[in-house]
Amino acid sequence: MNANTRWIDLAGAVNVRDLGGLPTRDGGVTRSGRIMRADNLQGLTEADVSRLVGDLKLRHVVDLRSTAEVTLEGPGPLTTVPEVTHHHLTLFAERGRHTDVEADSIDGDRVLPWHERQEDTELRVTGFYYGYLRDRPDAVVAALRAMALDDGAAVVHCAAGKDRTGVLSALALDVAGVTREAIVEDYAATGERLELILRRLRGSRTYRDDLDSRPADDHMPRPRYIEQFLSVLDERFGGPQGWLARNGWTADDTAAMHARLRE
Repeated sequence: MNANTRWIDLAGAVNVRDLGGLPTRDGGVTRSGRIMRADNLQGLTEADVSRLVGDLKLRHVVDLRSTAEVTLEGPGPLTTVPEVTHHHLTLFAERGRHTDVEADSIDGDRVLPWHERQEDTELRVTGFYYGYLRDRPDAVVAALRAMALDDGAAVVHCAAGKDRTGVLSALALDVAGVTREAIVEDYAATGERLELILRRLRGSRTYRDDLDSRPADDHMPRPRYIEQFLSVLDERFGGPQGWLARNGWTADDTAAMHARLRE
């Protein structure tokens, strides 16, 4: 299943897709209708909510936005739905005034701790992504555990559904045994909707200034960014699961994610 068939088109969100149908290293595929990834959800319409909760059986929302974002933008209509449990697990707030919507703009302490600060964008974005793991390992592990809960579908989201959501989705897919190529392709698929994502975020005061500080092309989720991030985990921890194991992730957690995403 490619990204074109995994998109979930909604009126109030533009970067929503299913993590099902992706090839695994042992020749299988991930299960559809279990975990979705998305951009901001506070603009969902009544019809969107009905589709997600009624048709797609959404029961868990993993919100990776900062507390400031939630305060400024609002928690969204899904918070009023009794069937849905919310897990607010902020990773950290970066250079933006209120948000971390811009992954290419990071301060010196956000670069990789074993590199000197460089202007190389690939290293800077990788350092930004690694900062999630370094600064909030508790939130990363808790988010993955919430995504693996088995009572209905889950959705993980941030503002653009690109960086924070991209990292958590990549980690979940790696735990489920998805091929590295498919993980990278899923990360990059957000680029297909980048124009729509930026247009939507620029309609909000919360995100407009952060987004307009750099050209639109700088926001593109390039495959080499997530490849570099994953290769760092390979080199330093023996892979994403090595890092997870050092931060409290257990064999039972892995089994839960397998049961969640594997056929």
